[in-house]
Amino acid sequence: MIANRYFCMMRLFKKIVDFYIYSNIHVALAGFSLTKITLLNFAIDDNLTPLFVTFSIVVSYNFIRFYEIKNNRLIWFKDWFFININGILLLIFLSILGLATILFFTEFNLKSVLILFPFAFMTFFYAIPLFKTGKLEVSFRNFPVIKIFSIGIAWAGISVFFPLYEADYQFTSAVYLEFFQRILILLAITIPFDIRDVNADSKSLKTLPQTLGINNSKVLGTLLLFGFLLMEIVKENFTYFGFLVLLIISLINALFLWFSSPNRTRYYTSFWVESIPIIWLGLLIFIK
Repeated sequence: MIANRYFCMMRLFKKIVDFYIYSNIHVALAGFSLTKITLLNFAIDDNLTPLFVTFSIVVSYNFIRFYEIKNNRLIWFKDWFFININGILLLIFLSILGLATILFFTEFNLKSVLILFPFAFMTFFYAIPLFKTGKLEVSFRNFPVIKIFSIGIAWAGISVFFPLYEADYQFTSAVYLEFFQRILILLAITIPFDIRDVNADSKSLKTLPQTLGINNSKVLGTLLLFGFLLMEIVKENFTYFGFLVLLIISLINALFLWFSSPNRTRYYTSFWVESIPIIWLGLLIFIK
């Protein structure tokens, strides 16, 4: 009896965790965290852009998932998606409602959405083809090595340029330094995903692990984290506290990077690695 109850509880817990991860709530919270980190770094309060980014990720990423399933990709994910379609549609509806509320019923700067266009373009056309030539689909995902860089640049633009532009913050060298620094850590965060998919990805993608090998990709990721830390040292608003937080985050990232392999479960990357921005924000808030 106790064993059956425990089994039922674990099944329920797994269903909740799966929905949290696979409906893109977790990645949306990572987007929220990265955007909020930018605002904290530039001492900006009372800004709605983290919520805007959160709702946008839920809508856009689920739309991309639906597109990929419709085009016979993500076969492993198809059954789960349609079993949970009602919950996903409700989540999308609530997110659209949240976006509409921010856009039309708050003091949100509508012009700031313009700066999102190039980065939103990169996000959508990472998976959705720009055009087709016969059976060949042309998208950022299908350009050799570009896949990982398009993700890093898009997320950095959305989480750095967007919130600062909406807050009418002047774009100084400090802003661009934050942008390039953000790209470095995002690239380091993304490498474990490519390592996980190294055998599943088409060889034509030429991802970093396919091109450099898994170990060399890990070395490159570590070098990116060193660059990320070095860029913090040259900032005008450098603080030992800020550097300590980034050092901890870099070490966590490095551990996830070096322990990643093609045999890791999707929970390893989709939950634990994706949690790095959330941990980062938590450290900034609670250690300070």
